[in-house]
Formats: sequence, structure tokens, C-alpha cells
Amino acid sequence: MKKVIVASKNPVKINAAKIAFERTFPKETFEVIGVQVPSFVADQPMSDGETYEGAANRANNAKTAHPSADFWVGIEGGIQDRESVMDAFGWMVVLTKTALSDARSCTFPLPPYVADAVRQGKELGHVNDAFFKMHNSKQGGGAVGSLTENLVTRTDLYVQPLLLALIPFAQAKLFS
Repeated sequence: MKKVIVASKNPVKINAAKIAFERTFPKETFEVIGVQVPSFVADQPMSDGETYEGAANRANNAKTAHPSADFWVGIEGGIQDRESVMDAFGWMVVLTKTALSDARSCTFPLPPYVADAVRQGKELGHVNDAFFKMHNSKQGGGAVGSLTENLVTRTDLYVQPLLLALIPFAQAKLFS
């Protein structure tokens, strides 16, 4: 059994990692554990670079805190303004003892009211909860789930880039 440390206690992130590892390595068994570690970025990363930095910091901090694992996963959701639109997305960083791989999710636009509130310093999850009259949507469908009526959930949004970040580990011969 291989141990995967996800640098978050959020069940959405833990479940997304579990799904991605089990799909990528169907003959393996995994113990997937969430741990709380700092990202050293703002609670609401406001750029692609800051979001990536948060994911990388989380993965590295998880590796430092739990060095006996086989994989460490950092997932960070973020936003970035693009002309008159604010996009939301996430970065995934997967580490092993000797390698790093990463991938970014697709982006989706935020409604103007939500974008304006985020620009004023509010975290997307809290704005989403208020706007859609929800509680703790970050640990459920997230903003993407609210906006798509759960056609795409936050778990869905994170599974695909995690699958892509795992390519170098699943296809190790091609990446050596």
C-alpha cells in the first residue's frame, strides 16, 4: 500500500486525489491522508503565479511534515482577472521523493457580483456561500458546482489535472 499525503483537510481535495490515484494506478492500493499545512500565500490567491506557489508550498510542507509517504499532493484554488472577466481555477502539484509534476485545471468565469466581492478582499468560497445561500460550499461542489448546477463539481474540476499531473509517474519510462 502506498501512502499519499494531501496537503489539506478539505474532503473535496482528499477525494479528488484518491480518485486520481486509483484511476491512474488501478492495480495499486493507496492510503490517502489529509493534513493541514500552510500555503504561505493569501487565503484567496489572486493570480496564476500565487495559486501555483500555494500548491507547491503545500506539497513541500506536507513532504516535510510526513517524510515517509510515497506521494505528496498540493492543491490550491485561485482566481485571476483577465480583461473584464475574473477566472477561477486550481493548480495541482504532486511530489515524490525524487520528482515533481504539476497541472492546472481548466478555468471558469465568475459572475460580476462575485468577482467584485473577491476584488474587495473576500474569499471566493465565502462569497459563493452568501450569493447562493449555501454553507461551506468549498467542501462540496464549490463555486463551479453552484454555477453549473453541479454538472461540474469542485471534485470534478480537480480530478482531471491530478490525472494529468500523475502522467510522469504512471509513464515513468517515458520521463526518465
